[in-house]
Amino acid sequence: MGDWTFFSNYGHVLVCLAKNRESRLRDVAVEVGITERAVQKIVRDLQEAGFLTVSKQGRCNRYRINNRKALRHSLESQCTVGRLLSLILKSNMASPDIAVVDEAAAREATVAPGVNKSTRAPLVKSSPGKETAESSSGTAPAESSPAKKKAKSAPESRPVDTRQQGSLF
Repeated sequence: MGDWTFFSNYGHVLVCLAKNRESRLRDVAVEVGITERAVQKIVRDLQEAGFLTVSKQGRCNRYRINNRKALRHSLESQCTVGRLLSLILKSNMASPDIAVVDEAAAREATVAPGVNKSTRAPLVKSSPGKETAESSSGTAPAESSPAKKKAKSAPESRPVDTRQQGSLF
C-alpha cells in the first residue's frame, strides 16, 4: 500500500496545534514527519489565510485557531475548522490541553438540562423541590442546587447537522 493520508500536511499541523497550542514547531515537525522549516511555512500560510493567530508569550509562541473559518475547498466549504477539529479530536475532548473546542460540539458534549449527569437518565419531579433520576433499579435522588435550577431554564441545544461530518481538507 502507498504512504498516503486523507489530510495534507496543513491539516496535520493544524491538528497538532489544536492539541497543544503551546507546541514548539520542532515538536510539530517531528509529529507530522516533515521539516521544521516546512512547518514554519505552513504556520505562516495558515496565519495569512486567517486560520490561526500567533501571539508571543515570553520566549514561546501561542497559537489560537479560528474555529469559525470555513474550509477552503468548495467541496468542504460548508464545514468550519472548529467542526472538523472537534470530530478529529473527539476522543480527546475531555483532556484539558485541547486548545480548540467548537461551540456546537461543546453544546453536544454537555448533558442536556433535565438529565442526571452521572446516569444520563431523565430527571423526574417526585415531590416539590426534589428531583430523581429514572433508572432500571428504581429512582435515586439527584443533587438540587441553584446552578442546576438555572441550567434547567437554559434553552435546548440545536440538532446536529450530519451533512457536515464527513468533510475533509
